[in-house]
Amino acid sequence: MQVSSLNEVKIYSLSCGKSLPEWLSDRKKRALQKKDVDVRRRIELIQDFEMPTVCTTIKVSKDGQYILATGTYKPRVRCYDTYQLSLKFERCLDSEVVTFEILSDDYSKIVFLHNDRYIEFHSQSGFYYKTRIPKFGRDFSYHYPSCDLYFVGASSEVYRLNLEQGRYLNPLQTNAAENNVCDINSVHGLFATGTIEGRVECWDPRTRNRVGLLDCALNSVTADSEINSLPTISALKFNGALTMAVGTSTGQVLLYDLRSDKPLLVKDHQYGLPIKSVHFQESLDLILSSDSRIIKMWNKNSGKIFTSLEPEHDLNDVCLYPNSGMLFTANETPKMGIYYIPVLGPAPRWCSFLDNLTEELEENPESTVYDDYKFVTKKDLENLGLTHLIGSPFLRAYMHGFFMDIRLYHKVKLMVNPFAYEEYRKDKIRQKIEETRAQRVQLKKLPKVNKELALKLIEEEEEKQKSTWKKKVKNLPSILTDDRFKVMFENPDFQVDEESEEFRLLNPLVSKISEKRKKKLRLLEEQELREKEEEEEPEGKPSDAESSESSDDEKDWVEEVRRQRRLLRQEGKTTRQQVQEDQQTVLQPQFYEIKAGEEFRSFKDSATKQKLMNKTLEDRLKLEAKNGTLNVSDTTVGSKQLTFTLKRSEQQKQQQEAEKLHRQERKKLRRSAGHLRSRPQRGRPWH
Repeated sequence: MQVSSLNEVKIYSLSCGKSLPEWLSDRKKRALQKKDVDVRRRIELIQDFEMPTVCTTIKVSKDGQYILATGTYKPRVRCYDTYQLSLKFERCLDSEVVTFEILSDDYSKIVFLHNDRYIEFHSQSGFYYKTRIPKFGRDFSYHYPSCDLYFVGASSEVYRLNLEQGRYLNPLQTNAAENNVCDINSVHGLFATGTIEGRVECWDPRTRNRVGLLDCALNSVTADSEINSLPTISALKFNGALTMAVGTSTGQVLLYDLRSDKPLLVKDHQYGLPIKSVHFQESLDLILSSDSRIIKMWNKNSGKIFTSLEPEHDLNDVCLYPNSGMLFTANETPKMGIYYIPVLGPAPRWCSFLDNLTEELEENPESTVYDDYKFVTKKDLENLGLTHLIGSPFLRAYMHGFFMDIRLYHKVKLMVNPFAYEEYRKDKIRQKIEETRAQRVQLKKLPKVNKELALKLIEEEEEKQKSTWKKKVKNLPSILTDDRFKVMFENPDFQVDEESEEFRLLNPLVSKISEKRKKKLRLLEEQELREKEEEEEPEGKPSDAESSESSDDEKDWVEEVRRQRRLLRQEGKTTRQQVQEDQQTVLQPQFYEIKAGEEFRSFKDSATKQKLMNKTLEDRLKLEAKNGTLNVSDTTVGSKQLTFTLKRSEQQKQQQEAEKLHRQERKKLRRSAGHLRSRPQRGRPWH
């Protein structure tokens, strides 16, 4: 796989490498693969994806399963199945194919336009029908609503062949002497043809009348372009309802809006070669235009170059696989080109492994196209004494310098500077020595946190290194150099608390061993301060720190543990005495402010809750069972079922009693009011 990059866009060529001839047997091909490295390393995405001599046109079916290509010699068409990644069938033809069109979703209906004025129809089984047009054809398009084939060629007429009726219809008469290309808009069915005079004529198939005329030859001439002949239309392509791209024979691409006769943008290929094909890329708003030498991809809004692709051989046709970043090219060589550009889109489903392959290549970059060449400036050539090679095949001019073969560059550099190898050897040795030094543990540079632990680890590392000289022991990674434990020596929250009870009980001998380390730490800190003050090394002092200590026995360890326990008991007694003294002291009353909306609860409740929290779960369940808030029952399965009932507080009981009293008072008032109404007033008779 060959990788090239332009504007930071990676292009993977999947068709590079040696191709084996067809007449070789399978046994000889396998033998060549074993011997030749280039043959073994090549990626054959589709088996036998090539022609005997030259490929002229290439297209993809609408369902994306089949790739059809035509070529010479002999004239033939080949169909490749992407699901099988191999050749499905091959059919030889009577004459060379100018262009062809796939009318169905698969390969079952194909129309070929030959260079001897014949039109050939093929079905799924093979050849179906053959007819002839009056003049030599150059291009044709299919109008789906009316089933008409429009043929343009070396004539002013556009021939119409109706496939439903099976006969020719009245042709369209244009004002041009000859027509080169044509296309039909898939949205509204507008038919456009490009003439030899550099004009584009637009026709309405419903009324068979011309509805528009564009003079592209005049608009293609800009201030920067140099034109020696009259531009003719060589490529034509619609995009959507209103956009149309036109390619000229002088290497310009004009982008039109059908509502205006002036181009929106004029892009020059700068090669002066006819534009072969134009394609639209929807996801990134790009236009892919190609001539026989280069494929350019540029933004259709600004005209800025996105990237470009320049194959080794001349191009005949370009096909963009739909909804992907894959390109197929028909070249003036037996091998057809396959290019994958991940930026344009994902790989097709039938070769989805390309995405994983390219991701691995990007993670581990390999040699690119220019790794076999060295870029040198004119000053470098003067230093090497190679200025006389300017203009020769050994130097290829590029921008402000030249490309030359890397082998030639090394030979000349060795002749000019014969001691360069010695300098290179010394640099390599120095680099290796620095790498070994970096792997050593540096005693002078200790971390800010857990310095004693770091010293302990350093001493253990030194002992391991001494043991490795005597015995072959596996070197395990140190905690100091491991990134997983980096925070332990940087974050002060991880500082070891030597005064804690757990540390003193688990490490009774730390006090003795740590004295030695503490002395070392003091010496190292003093040494660092001296190095900061003075650049020269300080004179050595008699090492008082190196006091000879006898090794600790088990008895010393037991005595140390007992002593630590006694100290802990004494500390516990002193804390208890202080608590008792504090309790005996007379407590003065204190006042607390209760905020609005909060309820006051007595201190007794908090004390009882604290007592309950100190008790076990079993004791708490027994108390709740006594109070009647818990009910324990056995189920039929054998498990136990707990039922909790919420107990009403005293405040809620008081509220309920107050509500009852209020209801009773209201009832009494209602009764008294009813009794007064029923009594008659004095002085008035009963009615």
